[in-house]
Amino acid sequence: MPQDLPPTGGYEPIQYKRNIPARGFRPSYYLFAMGGIMAFGFYKVGKGIREQNELAREKMWSRIHLIPLLQAEEDRDLVRKHFADQAREKVLLGTETSAYNGDRYVSVFFPNFGKGG
Repeated sequence: MPQDLPPTGGYEPIQYKRNIPARGFRPSYYLFAMGGIMAFGFYKVGKGIREQNELAREKMWSRIHLIPLLQAEEDRDLVRKHFADQAREKVLLGTETSAYNGDRYVSVFFPNFGKGG
């Protein structure tokens, strides 16, 4: 029995690859597009942070410049309350009073000071 041999010139090549066209762009295009989108996003975030810092600085300086006005308003209120308290004391007590019982000075630390002895 004779052996089976390939035909002269060989067999035709077997098509094992599918001839499907590549869909979409090359992967490097996608990589560059995503890099561009991310760079734009980082740029916008950086601008937003800078804007927030500028607004915070402006708010701080506006508060600093308002401090003298608020302090003057508080001082006027305290003076008004002080004069109202003095007027109320004068009405209640009849004369202006002082925090001391008399005009004589008494030293707390040296009780015998000035007594000649």
